[in-house]
Amino acid sequence: MTKLKNPYASFPGYSCFGCSPNNPSGLQMEFFKEGDELVCKWDPNDHFQGFHDILHGGVQATMMDEIASWVVFVMLDTAGVTYQLNTRFRKPVLISKGIITVRATLVRQQKRIAEIEARLYDGGDMLCAESQANYFVFPRDKAVNEMHFPGKEAFLNQT
Repeated sequence: MTKLKNPYASFPGYSCFGCSPNNPSGLQMEFFKEGDELVCKWDPNDHFQGFHDILHGGVQATMMDEIASWVVFVMLDTAGVTYQLNTRFRKPVLISKGIITVRATLVRQQKRIAEIEARLYDGGDMLCAESQANYFVFPRDKAVNEMHFPGKEAFLNQT
């Protein structure tokens, strides 16, 4: 597994709820590349619960959407936006079970639409939620010029 760098972390005003390491209210997700998959290992805090000891469903959906955006960055070498996210919640995610794993893969790309599958596992490695994210993918020049996309190399470069 290769740890990915967040090239936006030092960008002025950057405060992504999903992945900014500088957002104290955010998820502060970190990502790894493992073959054709992106992976996130995340230690949940009680302030992200819905019912007692259960990770809020909106947080679960956010995590799967966030990792899907990183698939666009790293696998497609551009930026994009979610236009559809279908989520299926299979089992409650107990915060007390510890480290949550989220995995995502690119299923297909047709023209400017990318379909990405994400799966969320609890601390016991039980599949608890899954989603299909459809992303509208920007042409690379628009991603660079308007979305400040630094290129996939910036996510892979560990210097």
